[in-house]
This record gives sequence, C-alpha cells and structure tokens, in this order.
Amino acid sequence: MIVGVIQASSQTNKNNILFDAVKKYATGHEVINFGCFPDDIIKYSYIEISIEIGILLASKAVDFVVTGCSSGQGMMLACNNMPGVICGYAPTPKDAYLFAQINNGNAISLPLGEEYTYSGSENCKKTVEMLFYESFGQGYPKDQAARKISDAKLLKSVKEKSQVDFITLLERLDDNLITKVLQKKNVVDHVLNNGTDIATINWIKQHI
Repeated sequence: MIVGVIQASSQTNKNNILFDAVKKYATGHEVINFGCFPDDIIKYSYIEISIEIGILLASKAVDFVVTGCSSGQGMMLACNNMPGVICGYAPTPKDAYLFAQINNGNAISLPLGEEYTYSGSENCKKTVEMLFYESFGQGYPKDQAARKISDAKLLKSVKEKSQVDFITLLERLDDNLITKVLQKKNVVDHVLNNGTDIATINWIKQHI
C-alpha cells in the first residue's frame, strides 16, 4: 500500500510529527510526504488540500491518505465531498482503530491543532499507531466481522451511486481553484509519474 501524508498549510509545523509517526507505524508500506511544508510559498486551505487528496486517490497514485487540519473535522468533511473518498475523523487512537477495521476507508483526518502540547503530540503518534495496528477492513468486534465488512462495502456502493465521477467534479470547479491546486508540484508530479487512472492523468495533462 502507498500511503500519502498531506495536511493543510495551517498546520505545517505538525507535518514532521505526522510524517514521522506514519513512517514508524505503517510498516511494510511506502510512505510519501506531500506537505504542506513551513517554507512553501503557496498556502493551501483544507478545502484545497481535499481536492489534492481526491486527485491522489482517483489517479490511484496512492492507496491511502493521512491528513488533518486544525480541528480535523473540516478536512474530513471536505474530503468526503470528493467522489471515491471515504475519510474518517480520528481524534483518539480508538477512533483510528475502529475506522480502519470497520469502515475501511481510504483517508483519515486528525485534529492537528487541538491541545497540541506534549500530550497532544503523543496522542497523535498513538492514533497513527492504532490506525495501522492491523490490516484494514477486518471488521470489529470480531464476532460481528462479517456484517461489518458487508456494511463497509455497502457504504462504498451507496457513495459511488450518489456522486458524480471525479472528472465531472473537476470540470465543475472554479478555474482559479483548479489552477492553484495544480500548482502543488509534488502532488502533480507524483500523479503523472505513478498514477494508473488514465482519465485523471489525461485531465491533469490538459490543464497544466
């Protein structure tokens, strides 16, 4: 699995903590850090980053994204606007574990700005640890695993039927917004070099 790390510019000082935790606990997976970084010239809101996440997942350039913003909730809501993205909100290690095992989505948002003292940093690390504690999608509790797995599949099916495809969404977005999103070079380069969804890749090539 390829795991991307990317968070809003409001929390650039937490990027290293988040990336280091994912590298440590997502053992056996490739982890790529897309920022946002403190020295970035262009600053990105959680809404703009959610589109970057949508592009990364729709292109199949990554399989899972660990993200966040100040509260974590805005990023979660924005990501769930993206076709094909099922993003959880994990303020605690327990929430991360349950999301991975029961909901089996492809993105998770952490509250990177709340209570970010030393204990907050430790909570972030423990939350990431529990996210990757076991293989995703095994169901929980174990005696109800079959039903939980079936429900997760149904959730994804309902979401797919309720939303437009990702290219249609991109075509409907404001041109200025798209221009800014496509200026995030490390995301665009990774998608063009590693993505496998031809429609998304071709769309990006036509707009850069």
